[in-house]
Amino acid sequence: MARIIFMGTPDFAEKSLRKLNEGSHEVVAVVTNPDRPKGRGLKMISSPVKVYALQENMAIYQPEKVRGNETFIEQMRSLHPDFICVVAYGKILPKEILEIPRYGCINVHGSLLPQYRGAAPIQWAVLNGDTKTGVTTMYMDTKMDTGDMILKKEVTIGPEETTGELWNRLATIGADLLIETLQQIEEGTAPRIPQTGNFSMAPLLTKSMAKIDWKMDDAQKIHNLIRGLNPIMGAYTNYQGKKIKFWKAQIVPQDTKQDRKKVEPGTILEADAKKGLWIATRDGILSILEIQGENAKRMPIADFLRGNQMQKGEIFA
Repeated sequence: MARIIFMGTPDFAEKSLRKLNEGSHEVVAVVTNPDRPKGRGLKMISSPVKVYALQENMAIYQPEKVRGNETFIEQMRSLHPDFICVVAYGKILPKEILEIPRYGCINVHGSLLPQYRGAAPIQWAVLNGDTKTGVTTMYMDTKMDTGDMILKKEVTIGPEETTGELWNRLATIGADLLIETLQQIEEGTAPRIPQTGNFSMAPLLTKSMAKIDWKMDDAQKIHNLIRGLNPIMGAYTNYQGKKIKFWKAQIVPQDTKQDRKKVEPGTILEADAKKGLWIATRDGILSILEIQGENAKRMPIADFLRGNQMQKGEIFA
């Protein structure tokens, strides 16, 4: 039975922690980010990893920083782990921690490395319209996602799949791949493959990128933006001075497009509870399926249009 320190924060990581806890390994400690204030009331919220760890009566550590934190580093040493498993923890580990476990620090990363190193690999795969991605396990080093690879699992990204949907799929796949990785390492059969060749980065998303640019972006890029930012922040546009968020959309197939004269991108072509909301783009038409008005809840487009008037010919900005 391997002794494991688990380090992770979001629900993506919670799936791996749960899988470890339900298996034959001993999770001797859980390290996660400190509780953060959230919402209008700024209520302190625990990470999904901490919530699960509390339910299972696990030892929990929440250091504000790990680099240079000698007290925390010594606490980790005293646990004598065989592995430190890191899944979406959110901090780069210093050499002093990487050297603690017997078999090394093992990371679960939501991409097919060396593509999409960084904090948001799943989001960027959807934003860029990729048709495939996956999960990679690797030995960690002192840099960001550059360590030797162990196992990979490739998956196809659906043409309408959102970041949230892909996130959930990869979380489950990653948990299974972590268990398989640990088993192979213990058996001495795990490969160790250096990352070579071209790589790409997946930096944190910014609020500024969420605004739809009707004039510059084509239908496919706008569609990818909408599904790529669902459920993180939502892609938005302005209508009559108010911010409108789009959560789901479809590109209208070529053979069903209306006969129409060239109109300005962002122009409303249909706005009816039965027909839906159709918007002109540079090269086609986008049909909005789920929407959120300013200071309102997200809802299906038919429900929104029954309570909100939008007129053909008006333009989103």
